[in-house]
Amino acid sequence: MCGRFTTTIDRELIEHYFKVSRIDGEYTPLYNAAPAQMIPVVLEDGVRRLAFYRWGLVPSWAKDPAVGNRLINARAETLLEKPSFRRSFVQRRCLVPADGFYEWKKTGSHKTPYRIVMKDRSPFGMAALWDVWSPPGQEPLYTCTIITTKANSLLGGIHERMPAILSPEDYDLWLDPLVQNPVLLSRLLVPCPAELMDFYAVSDLVNSPRHNTPEVINPV
Repeated sequence: MCGRFTTTIDRELIEHYFKVSRIDGEYTPLYNAAPAQMIPVVLEDGVRRLAFYRWGLVPSWAKDPAVGNRLINARAETLLEKPSFRRSFVQRRCLVPADGFYEWKKTGSHKTPYRIVMKDRSPFGMAALWDVWSPPGQEPLYTCTIITTKANSLLGGIHERMPAILSPEDYDLWLDPLVQNPVLLSRLLVPCPAELMDFYAVSDLVNSPRHNTPEVINPV
């Protein structure tokens, strides 16, 4: 599960780290990104660019865009089995740039939120899929979903799932629209090594997506 994340790095670092040559829209840091919001995605369609798509994938064939509310995540193990994700996995892949994500651990009747980051606090790319919904007479709606995989040994005590975080050396392969071999692509969707990651508790401010300020990521 990945239902909240952060992208607090500045625009210049995104351009450098993800080799982005164009930004389509206005980038602002996200301290508590939530489903149904517009989030940054890196994709390649002749040019490596940063765009902003709604979080919650609406397949091109959907009759109602509300289906996106249930498709914020896609399990890596079943991408080819699900009609909602099969075509996008082969043809419409992207990255969601981030520098942290949140999970909640239940202790008794209370859920403690944690922010999970890289030990060196570097940004990372979460594997994602995108699609466009274009009903007659309406503006096209671009949406995305974040792929999840099983949790590594560090995070297994908090949650059984985690986003599929790609190694930087795999970004080019993942984003290349000419690469359409699902076996090759599936090999990239493995848990990030536990020794590269860290986590810390944050305040309950993160429980509400209305809180999108630097205070949300402060350790408690």
